[in-house]
Amino acid sequence: MLLSYYCYLLCFTALCLAEDPYVYFDWTISYITASPLGIKQQVIGINGQFPGPILNVTTNWNVVVNVKNDLDEPMLLTWSGIQQRKDTWQDGVSGTNCPIPASWNWTYEFQVKDQIGSFFYFPSLSFQRAAGGYGGITINNRNVIPLPFATPDGDITLFISDWFIKSHKELRKEIETGVGLGAPDGILINGLGPYHYDNAVVSGGITYQTVNVESGKTYRLRVHNVGVSTSLNFRIQSHNLLLVETEGSYTVQQNYTSLDIHVGQSYSFLVTMDQNASSDYYIVASPRFVNSSDSSKSVGVSVLHYSNSQGPASGPLPDPPMESDTFFSMSQARSIRWNVSAGAARPNPQGSFKYGEITVTDVFVLHNRPAELIEGKWRTTLSGISYLAPSTPLKLAEQFNIPGVFKLDFPNKMMNRPAKVDTSVINGTYKAFVEIIFQNNDTTVQSYHLDGYAFFVVGMDYGLWTENSRSTYNKWDGVARCTTQVFPGAWTAILVFLDNPGIWNLRAQNLDSWYLGQETYINVVNPENSELPVPANTIFCGALSPLQKDQARRVNFSCAPSLMKTMKLIFIGFVVSLLGNFLR
Repeated sequence: MLLSYYCYLLCFTALCLAEDPYVYFDWTISYITASPLGIKQQVIGINGQFPGPILNVTTNWNVVVNVKNDLDEPMLLTWSGIQQRKDTWQDGVSGTNCPIPASWNWTYEFQVKDQIGSFFYFPSLSFQRAAGGYGGITINNRNVIPLPFATPDGDITLFISDWFIKSHKELRKEIETGVGLGAPDGILINGLGPYHYDNAVVSGGITYQTVNVESGKTYRLRVHNVGVSTSLNFRIQSHNLLLVETEGSYTVQQNYTSLDIHVGQSYSFLVTMDQNASSDYYIVASPRFVNSSDSSKSVGVSVLHYSNSQGPASGPLPDPPMESDTFFSMSQARSIRWNVSAGAARPNPQGSFKYGEITVTDVFVLHNRPAELIEGKWRTTLSGISYLAPSTPLKLAEQFNIPGVFKLDFPNKMMNRPAKVDTSVINGTYKAFVEIIFQNNDTTVQSYHLDGYAFFVVGMDYGLWTENSRSTYNKWDGVARCTTQVFPGAWTAILVFLDNPGIWNLRAQNLDSWYLGQETYINVVNPENSELPVPANTIFCGALSPLQKDQARRVNFSCAPSLMKTMKLIFIGFVVSLLGNFLR
């Protein structure tokens, strides 16, 4: 109780000093028992919750999250879409951080600098996201920056995901032996199984999600595909989805009856409760591009419940898109455009950065392939290279001048040579404007994500990308986001301005592809060395293991941020003293 009191006092004092506020979270990551599909299994929870808590913050706030690892294996949390300006140390991936060993803890401290929007966090190591450990990140506008739409009557977060009854350890073993994931056992919505809408498909007794709403009100729904490898079509029976934001960018506002949401992607919709409430309504997330006769059984269904509803949801589910229409999803993706007239984290319009007028300085054409045997092991590749994570994280190796950990030689095109396993990194030039083309030679939809940045999605099409493909690029209002899909036998082109120094992970969000090596890093060095210093609580591993200090001092949560200046501490002590005298 006393600890909480002092934490609130520190936050109040920071506000009085006109500093960006601090918010504090103390999380224990552990296994808990759940039955999302009616069968008891082990999942990863946070403070006993599955999914985990939502980080609800405002632009420029400082976030302090103390993470205690109560799993039986090392883990890290990564904050997908949070740009970690000049602070790679908080990114939580294997190239920047040593894993948090079992029974240890580590405190993340980062600022949501100049960002708004809908994101999520998840465990980044060892296929753990397949067991849960994820949660939402909501970054609200500062009051001085208006929303480009009327303030909603409520804010609702929905996590949609494919789900397997096998544990994440079993799944990763199968992946290592070349066994594909196959169709999921089910689709979860907020960690819960499907509503009992059809006796032939869904057995009784499964707990499902109910979303409670009021007739006539408009709600903002933040929908995240936090799954393993399955694209999902999201829709609500008899309701329109007005798309307004994706991964930190306001979009041109358009109505959709359904939207394909690919692995790792996040969207915000405004949904008005304009039906007569004669019954409840279905909320549906169904698999896309899954070649399996069992896919029809893998549908996530929850219930939209009006407070004045006259009865339960009934009848057939709203129809999904035709699976045979291969152009539906791509046409839909192309229709998502940037709202260039809206302000976001800053008052200037999003379109004030005229990306189409900037000269491209570097081009990378990244080819993927299905998993293949390389040196006797099943691996996936980007441009013929399967990434091998070294025991010493790249960023620590660079900081402490450890030679031979990685090479800055990632090729800008597919090389005419056998595929190989290597720790090869892209040598990024600070403030270069880079064009990256993802060429998907696999048979499934793949999603790609870049940490540290929002990039502009400027084009996608079926076939092989060529120089002439640039004539189709959207150079005005291509949406800025951090995760994009690439359809099978197709390409997607992005543009990114490398103004954030650090070493940043570029990866497949599909866990099977990522786990087997489909990733690399972009090393961006600012000659003026403007990055934040190594955190005082850094965990050391690999070649730097001798530097590791005793963990005992880190097991207790401290509410004081490490960056507090001496004058602030003196002022806080003065305030505490005054309050102590007052309360006597």
